[in-house]
Amino acid sequence: MKISSIKDIFENKILIDSIVKVKGWIKNKRNSKSNLLFIDIYDGSCVNTLQIIVNKKLLKNNINHEILKVTSGCSLSVKGKLVSSLNVNQKFEVYMHKINVIGWINKPNSYPMSSKKHSMEHLRNFAHLRPRTNIIGCISRIRSAIFYSIHNFLYINNYHWVSSPIITSLNTEGAGDMFSVKYAKNLENNKITYKDFFGKEVFLTVSGQLSIEAYACALSKVYTFGPIFRAENSNTTRHLSEFWMLEVELAFADLDNIIEVVEKMLKYIINFILKNNKNDLLFFEKNLNDNIVNKLKIFLESNICQINYQDAIEILKDNKIINRNYMFLDVELNLDHEKFLVDKYFKKPIIIKNYPKDFKPFYMRINKDKKTVSAFDILFPNVGEIIGGSQREERILYLDKRIKELNLNFNDYSWYRDLRFYGTVPHSGFGLGLERLIMYITGIKNIKDVIPFPRTPKNANF
Repeated sequence: MKISSIKDIFENKILIDSIVKVKGWIKNKRNSKSNLLFIDIYDGSCVNTLQIIVNKKLLKNNINHEILKVTSGCSLSVKGKLVSSLNVNQKFEVYMHKINVIGWINKPNSYPMSSKKHSMEHLRNFAHLRPRTNIIGCISRIRSAIFYSIHNFLYINNYHWVSSPIITSLNTEGAGDMFSVKYAKNLENNKITYKDFFGKEVFLTVSGQLSIEAYACALSKVYTFGPIFRAENSNTTRHLSEFWMLEVELAFADLDNIIEVVEKMLKYIINFILKNNKNDLLFFEKNLNDNIVNKLKIFLESNICQINYQDAIEILKDNKIINRNYMFLDVELNLDHEKFLVDKYFKKPIIIKNYPKDFKPFYMRINKDKKTVSAFDILFPNVGEIIGGSQREERILYLDKRIKELNLNFNDYSWYRDLRFYGTVPHSGFGLGLERLIMYITGIKNIKDVIPFPRTPKNANF
């Protein structure tokens, strides 16, 4: 008999009075004085649980009597009749005809995912079990839906997916620490080092941008999406050592063009989540006391405010966040500055663009003033930067000057420079941090809770 998902049942895809077969895990159980046992099960397809009504009189043999011993976390297979519930707190329930225990909880008293409410700190200690909780289940479904919606948006807009290398010899950002790929062992003599294996020192990638720029200069519209690695010793609520990033590159595009793409994509993603994950969002509203659905709807109905970097500095000066005597070219925005701008001053997502060139990587296009670059960051309330992008420097003389200014090795970027010799075109791109976007959509405050197995300094468990 076909297994029915709890999601299909709650979406009215299965007729009332049908005989159904469901499989899942016990959320909790309750005994009644009327010889009935009530078991709530979930299968991960949605946030809802399905109530199973067990008539103890139907438990005729020793195997069925074991049902009375089940606890939270046990897995079950249930066959029964689907009916509308008379209980106002239950939409559906199933009157059991047949029930079997698939897997037991061997030590119920020490089961770390019991039905009581747990702190997020407690759940991080059990990353392999925490998806059994409602909150991590909701995060996981939304994460999956965002992933799907991104690919769908880019596909229908004729972008081509390109796989960028995880192992690289280049530091795209031109600064900061990278994870070195230290060595490869030869099974015969155990003596091959990384330099022998690849012919040079290599690292885990911090970005696939440079690689997909090459493909943008042939396929016009491309993207890559995968894990990247930053060796930053930052154990904060906003940083991970390994996280997922979407990177998009668009040929024949300037800064305004790529910002337009970003805004359309963000609205597509959020609209998709509102349509397909409404119950998950309502769970966060109820449990985090945050008006999440309305926040997302307001985002859809408005354009993202854009300001120049120089104007952002003037706002900070006027509000006495920074000293009025500073020139905007000498002030690099820090986290406190960004928080003031997005959380207190604008109180909504903003785009800051045209940054001083000294604060940005070598590949960003120099503006006419020769002091700033055609770059932008998108900041979201309570999260900070979610997206960073720029028009890329397509002029070889300007690119070479920036490489020299930053003391980078010309030989390392020879193939990247070739793109400017052979049919160069204006092109732009951006990178979106998946986990920070999830934080904004769900209202979750710590980035470690929106990725299945977080990697941070001193923590690579599971």
